[in-house]
Amino acid sequence: MSVEIVRTEESLPPVAVVEKPRWTPAKIALWAAIAIIAALGWIMVAFVRGENLSASWFVAAAVGSYLVAYRFYAKFIEWKVCRPDPRRATPAEINDNGRDFAPTDRRVLFGHHFAAISGAGPLVGPVLAAQMGYLPGTLWIIFGVILAGGVQDYMTLYFSTRRNGRSLGQMARDELGRTGGIIASIGIILIMVILIAVLGIVIINALAESPWGVFSIACTIPIALFMGIYMRFLRPGRVVEVSIIGVVLLILAIVAGGWVHSDPTWSAVFHLDKTTLAWCLMIYGFFAAVLPVWVLLAPRDYLSTFMKIGTILLLAVGIIIANPTVQMPAVTVFAGNANGPAFAGTLFPFLFITIACGALSGFHALISSGTTPKLIEKESQIRLIGYGGMLMESFVAIMALVAAISLDKGLYFAMNAAEPLTGGTAQGAAEFINTKLGMPGVTTSPEFLQQAAANVGEPSIVSRTGGAPTLAMGMANILHGVFGGPAWQSFWYHFAVMFEALFILTTIDAGTRVARFMLSDLLGNFHRKFRDPSWTVGAWLTTLVMVGGWGSILIMGVTDPLGGINTLYPLFGISNQLLAAIALAVIFAIVCKSGLAKWAWIPGLPLAWDLIVTMTASWQKIFSSNPKLGYWAQHSAYKQALDAGQTELGTTKGVAQMEAVVRNTFIQGTLSIVFAALVLLVVLMALYVSIKAIRTHVFSTSEEPFVETRMFAPAGLISTKAEREVAAEWAASGKAPERVGGAH
Repeated sequence: MSVEIVRTEESLPPVAVVEKPRWTPAKIALWAAIAIIAALGWIMVAFVRGENLSASWFVAAAVGSYLVAYRFYAKFIEWKVCRPDPRRATPAEINDNGRDFAPTDRRVLFGHHFAAISGAGPLVGPVLAAQMGYLPGTLWIIFGVILAGGVQDYMTLYFSTRRNGRSLGQMARDELGRTGGIIASIGIILIMVILIAVLGIVIINALAESPWGVFSIACTIPIALFMGIYMRFLRPGRVVEVSIIGVVLLILAIVAGGWVHSDPTWSAVFHLDKTTLAWCLMIYGFFAAVLPVWVLLAPRDYLSTFMKIGTILLLAVGIIIANPTVQMPAVTVFAGNANGPAFAGTLFPFLFITIACGALSGFHALISSGTTPKLIEKESQIRLIGYGGMLMESFVAIMALVAAISLDKGLYFAMNAAEPLTGGTAQGAAEFINTKLGMPGVTTSPEFLQQAAANVGEPSIVSRTGGAPTLAMGMANILHGVFGGPAWQSFWYHFAVMFEALFILTTIDAGTRVARFMLSDLLGNFHRKFRDPSWTVGAWLTTLVMVGGWGSILIMGVTDPLGGINTLYPLFGISNQLLAAIALAVIFAIVCKSGLAKWAWIPGLPLAWDLIVTMTASWQKIFSSNPKLGYWAQHSAYKQALDAGQTELGTTKGVAQMEAVVRNTFIQGTLSIVFAALVLLVVLMALYVSIKAIRTHVFSTSEEPFVETRMFAPAGLISTKAEREVAAEWAASGKAPERVGGAH
């Protein structure tokens, strides 16, 4: 291995270590073994049929594929396009203000970034998509993240870091022109409202009337505040120390949640309905977005990352040890029709918009151009945080899929069929599955469903839609067989619910903060004061507007007569992937305008596929004559029924509920049209500026001028020997890293 020590000033210790590993027979053998394991996993998953397929093969196929992709494809992108400069200062170093810009230890930042991007998508999407079978979802989750999701996250983070941490909307304005930028910003902000609202619906469905979950989640807020103060003032730099304290407190919060759940007095205090939880979520989102990032956001996300990664690894170990048999077939009848109970629509295009964050997620581009580029210490860390963080989220999605497909098929469909279909009772669910589901070989009984609920300490598990309860049931089903036995099934179920709520809540707080940045950037085009993210009045005003926007959709969703998650999740998926199209279009334009058009296929191929999928899905949601699928068809059916004097339609009872459906479908149908039109305009503008740059050979972008760094930080999650030596040299010198923009 060759090692290059990089200095920018002779009076300072080195600012970087550039290491170039050499291939040895041992390394070649290692990577060959990893590739073989991945190939064996794929052979078993893709070609073996029958009732004895082991879930462990999914872990082998996923992990092997991720390792190969990170080492080779991500490195290829770094080599050909991104090209990190060890001498260059990042926005966090240049603008360090201790609030929005702050150089953050890459371990903490990896945790923050992963926690921020890993919301409902990798948990809910794969669980819902399991109704189509295990194979389509597995293929999209793994190959989608390698070729699309990881590419988007990595390149967006890199280009934003090179542009002083600008938001995606502002990058669109700088690269596509004023008109294109304003259109993109409006589209992004509107989409953000839907995304955060649906994430909120998922977390509320998981926490509603669950004192255990509500109490444990509430405890993470004071724990995070303590960690932020501890790292900032009490013991700066003691990351491992505060991590141990945080994990211990988190475990105590989970255990105490069980005590609260069993105590009648305290249980009543934390037994909250959906509307109350919605208001609590809005209040939390507001303060998380306006407080300095080190106070609550970063430490809370870092804290929850231990829970997230630890639980997913625990589940992976449980799958390997318990080795559950896959219950769901490779492909079900719902892949070819639009009658699935979890969501309506055929495999193409709806599988690809249902599995959102696990493979490709536009929301990630907002984090990669929102909080993360303002915190990153070195450009050399971007591949780890951007591409590596996305691979970790994809693994979460695979684990969620495995948990769902390992459940009894009757139990799965009983939990995911909406309440209007089942009546919300075990008897109604059994009747629906046995006579109306339309999937051969799937049966259940009321007694079986009641016993399944009793096993996890719940009064009922019927129609617990949204995916989160199904994942919790799947995790409890696997983990209790390895850790604790049958008596622990209830504990693992509630543990999993709390784990999912943590996952989603960290996305809501980070998403609200990013939405605030987006709106500030847009308003900054008309009033320059808004461009300063540290302007308190602007921060509070923009946050209030964004929370009011997603909060109103959230209230609409939790009170929707047809079940908010069932009607809103398709719009969430389409919106999320349309947002990815905007991000990939901006990346494509930057690559072309940088004189690297021969590598534009790297973002170009996923952009083309994403447009095909999202525009097809949008067309069907807008123009389909099937009321189960098309928003406007459903809108017309209910409106005509009301005009005819009917007081009920299908499973909707009462004029008030029917009017709510008419109102909600009008909003959803209108947004579908607006989103598709805005995204098409942005893509056309990106193609125009790209073709213009290629034809004229005039290559210029909005990249900030080079500023030399004066600080050191390791590139990888684990420091190498050379990096530890340089860190020791800094410690021995007694010189703290200086802010390149001036004194602290």
